[in-house]
Amino acid sequence: MSQRPDQRENDALRPIVIQRHFPTSAPGSLIISAGETVVLCTASVVNGLPNWMKDATSGWLTAEYRMLPASTSPRSNRSDRPDGRATEIQRLIGRSMRAVVDLEALGAQTIYLDCDVLKADGGTRTLSITGAFIALVEALHAVRETLPNPEKLPIRDSVAAVSVGMTGGEPRLDLCYLEDVVAEVDMNVVMTGNGRFVELQGTGEEATFSEIELQQLISLAKDGIKQLSILQRNTLGMLWPFHTQ
Repeated sequence: MSQRPDQRENDALRPIVIQRHFPTSAPGSLIISAGETVVLCTASVVNGLPNWMKDATSGWLTAEYRMLPASTSPRSNRSDRPDGRATEIQRLIGRSMRAVVDLEALGAQTIYLDCDVLKADGGTRTLSITGAFIALVEALHAVRETLPNPEKLPIRDSVAAVSVGMTGGEPRLDLCYLEDVVAEVDMNVVMTGNGRFVELQGTGEEATFSEIELQQLISLAKDGIKQLSILQRNTLGMLWPFHTQ
């Protein structure tokens, strides 16, 4: 077995640290880090709906994702418009959250999730999803009196995500950048707390993978997401029961 850059076991997550209530104007905000990857996640709730939903009776949720210029070395250029990669990732974040949010129970409101990468060392999209869910619950709890049913948040389940991959022929959980760039197979897995899949993004990077290897990767991801779901629950503490009723 080859050594990982940070000496972790193949089935180990990077150490995760969450700082809730990061000082922003958003009702839900936190900084989440996994190893050297750091993301600021905020959730805002705005009265009204996008113009294309003006006749709708349900609410809406959308996400934006950016990598700040100094998140990588060398510095990346700042842009007011997301590039193709950022567009794909923010759509993934939005889909992942909408999979567990009851938009009908939200009422005529729009939730905006913003995920800004402060430092990138692999797994930025998956960490954004895991952190954005916590910010989402915080925001909905803060504005629950504006909901059609203030006694119950419009959330059906939790959602989290993690990366897995084959490097050196070995299945590994939660790839850092040095592993990601040499991985023969790279996969991102999004799942609910109850163990249902939301999305699988798997690619053979100039390689193929077998059904057995696919099963190994999915098994690693499921175990990782179980740990992330527990972390989300523990982080939210007393806020958690509002979305498990």
